[in-house]
Amino acid sequence: MNLNFKLFAFFIVSISAYAQNICNEKAWLNTKLSLDERVALLTNCMSLDEKVSQLLNASDEISRLDIKSYNWWNEALHGVARGPKATIFPQAIGLAATFDRDLIHQVGSSISDEARAVNNYLVSTHSNSIQYMGLTFWSPNVNIFRDPRWGRGQETYGEDPYLTGQIGASFIHGMQGDDPTYLKTAACAKHFAVHSGPEADRHHFNAIVSQQDLYETYLPAFKTSVDAGVEAVMCAYNRTNDEACCGSPTLLQNILRKDWGFKGHVVSDCGAIRDFHSGHGITKTPEESAALALLSGTNLNCGETYKALPKAVEQGLVTEADIDKALKPLLKTRFKLGMFDDPKLNPYSKIPLEVIHSDKNIALAKKVAQKSVVLLKNDYVLPLSKAIKHLYISGPLAGDIRTLIGNYHGLSDNLVTLLEGVVGKVSPITRVEYRAGAMLNQPNQNNGDNYSRLAATADATIIALGLTVVMEGEENEAIGSSHKGDNITMELPKNQIEYLRKMRGDHKKPLIVVVFAGCPLDLTEVSELADAVIYAWYPGEQGGNAIADVIFGDVSPSGKLPLTFPKSITQLPAYEDYAMKGRTYKYMTQEPMYPFGYGLTYSNLQLSNLNIDKGKIKKKESQMVEVTVTNTGNDPMEDVLQLYVSLKGVKQNVPLASLKDFKRVTLAPKASLKVSFKLNPDAFDYIDTLGKSKRHQGEAVITIGNASPGKRSKDLGASSSEIKVVVQ
Repeated sequence: MNLNFKLFAFFIVSISAYAQNICNEKAWLNTKLSLDERVALLTNCMSLDEKVSQLLNASDEISRLDIKSYNWWNEALHGVARGPKATIFPQAIGLAATFDRDLIHQVGSSISDEARAVNNYLVSTHSNSIQYMGLTFWSPNVNIFRDPRWGRGQETYGEDPYLTGQIGASFIHGMQGDDPTYLKTAACAKHFAVHSGPEADRHHFNAIVSQQDLYETYLPAFKTSVDAGVEAVMCAYNRTNDEACCGSPTLLQNILRKDWGFKGHVVSDCGAIRDFHSGHGITKTPEESAALALLSGTNLNCGETYKALPKAVEQGLVTEADIDKALKPLLKTRFKLGMFDDPKLNPYSKIPLEVIHSDKNIALAKKVAQKSVVLLKNDYVLPLSKAIKHLYISGPLAGDIRTLIGNYHGLSDNLVTLLEGVVGKVSPITRVEYRAGAMLNQPNQNNGDNYSRLAATADATIIALGLTVVMEGEENEAIGSSHKGDNITMELPKNQIEYLRKMRGDHKKPLIVVVFAGCPLDLTEVSELADAVIYAWYPGEQGGNAIADVIFGDVSPSGKLPLTFPKSITQLPAYEDYAMKGRTYKYMTQEPMYPFGYGLTYSNLQLSNLNIDKGKIKKKESQMVEVTVTNTGNDPMEDVLQLYVSLKGVKQNVPLASLKDFKRVTLAPKASLKVSFKLNPDAFDYIDTLGKSKRHQGEAVITIGNASPGKRSKDLGASSSEIKVVVQ
């Protein structure tokens, strides 16, 4: 044995001993090192099998390295879900209906407080690996609700990319906290990308979308989430333009990481990697599927397909270095959550169990529900007097808690139905009668009807109609749906409409309809028969109290529709067609039943003196737009001002109008207020057919109003003012 070989062997042994010493000393626990250094040290001490075990949502314990078992799967769409008792806020679509960034930030912060409190207790008892009770939450859902038939649209923030991005970013900031070192919880923007049904086809569906629609509609909310610092992104089940979303170099490498600079981790939807070979047919074996997902940029497998990665290494499909690359962002997230540090260093470790379902959070749930309720029609019957002598409450959903919770819900011991809220609001001597009157979605088995006649004798009738999570929602959750949770007719159950006809009869007494649903429904006949129509979504645990506050005038309604309500299914393109033409307020040329951004108050808003800094706008110039808002009515009001831009003379298929900003305003009777908006230089950009952002040159119209621009909004009584500008 020559000297050089002996020196080389000694060098190798020394390096190995040094590395082993680092592992034995657990140097990654040193908080003075950078996160990247700590992650690298820990990764280098793990075997291949240990590394793979950490790429699964149910990650194993590695006791020798002080890595505790952890389940990454947790839900918090509108409150901590599927775990311990928690405050239930309105479903996500209701959160969007508030058009209130600050309020949604408070919601996210309250949810993450409750999540941290639970986890802090579990950490103290060494039992913090329980599913749905961790710190990595697969929320929010920032997919675009492009079609009313999608049962999971209730989980989203509606049809508009800007609104979705703004509400999503506020939720993310609230969930993740503002500490410079630690995350309170880790949020996740899902489902990336171009994902909105059909639910029954999601495991094999190929969403074909133009580059223009991709960058104008489907991607912006995800980009805003990344800019907001979201820690994780979930890739979708389907394919987008032939590539499986969890195996898409285009989405995960080129767009998400290269173009947007995303530094967090990507998690697959549950079972999505298995779908590569079992649904999409783009691979043949679990090893090939695992390799494709890993190399494309999916870090965490919700499911078990990544268990095939050691064999994939043996087959030469991936290398251990590829696995290291996937693992490091996951470990970094756990470090940022404080999982390897003394809890005393983490400001969020002190959040106590007392915050869970606290009076403060319950009050917030009520406030959010109040602002989410949308008044669609009011023929001068609302608000009702609390001293009303005889009130009749009816409908299959008046006393049903399922109308409150939506899907991906938590549970509490304080669910207030519409029936309970109304009864709790009226005078002690008001005569209140209640009959369900109709089944949820099937004809009454007993044809006797002694109750619809009460609507003609009562001073007013409140009837609760709509859907529940049994009828719309996710693939296997909506057990009453024959289309895997989708509502492909956009209709109320026929028996509910028939009952409403009976309730209307030929009398003139006030009939108030409260609709519970997570999607737009065909309200043509409902609007004809009812004197007032309230859309309540799934309003959370305080829904009954919040709706009663609106009905009896303690709160003036201020919710706005976060999506367009077509008159019927006949106005929509084919469900499977992902082209945006004919969809949403941006591209729909037919007159809708109720437009995006619409919602009545109990007072009247007038706009005047709309002006802008300059009538000619140069490139890279920001502009201030100002308008005077006046409450001309006799009641206090809260409303949402919305600013839209319409580009004129563009030959490409640009939107008819685009929401650029929104603000809530509160006004006393007869009071006026000047409200200003800042228009950024990119407010007049558009996406061309190649998916590239272009600067518009020519005429544009700026509209400020309390609904989206259009004849239908004006016909329904919305207020607006517009000004023309020239873009240079």
